[in-house]
Amino acid sequence: MPEIDRASQEVKFRSPLKEDGADIVRLVRDTGVLDVNSVYAYLLVGEHYSQTSVIAEVGDQLAGFISAYCPPEKPDTVFVWQVGVAEAGRGKGLATRMLYEILRRPACSHVRYLDTTVGPSNDASMALFRGLAKKLGTQCEEDELFGSELFGDDDGEPHEPEILFRIGPIDPAAVPSRD
Repeated sequence: MPEIDRASQEVKFRSPLKEDGADIVRLVRDTGVLDVNSVYAYLLVGEHYSQTSVIAEVGDQLAGFISAYCPPEKPDTVFVWQVGVAEAGRGKGLATRMLYEILRRPACSHVRYLDTTVGPSNDASMALFRGLAKKLGTQCEEDELFGSELFGDDDGEPHEPEILFRIGPIDPAAVPSRD
């Protein structure tokens, strides 16, 4: 994949399609840190959550992916499920640009909060979401949502707890326009 730089206009953002499922699984697996879900789960993202999720492409290569949805019980919230960035795009602001892309979408025009969960050892994701709150000029509350005991030990390895990050309230005017 071509190198990605922060100011690059060669990154194209679009909604995921069900046809992207297998490529998304490969990207998620290649990150080495995300839980890899079934291809079926990613097919559903393309089929049901495409307007609140995003794919970043450089040329014809998948450079990044975010799955997100609006929980029915929290109509003012978008929940970010997974953020994956290809190695060539890491540390260059691509994840933040994808989050802005989601927040600008008509499907998120009602959103005032962004929720996500992060494992305590995932320093990059913690920095991403704390940094997003700072850039948006809003709060970032953190509290354990899922204790490690809830995950069981199917693979023999204990799962870390998942910390809920709640960012907001988000002023739509604070979300930068497309760069």
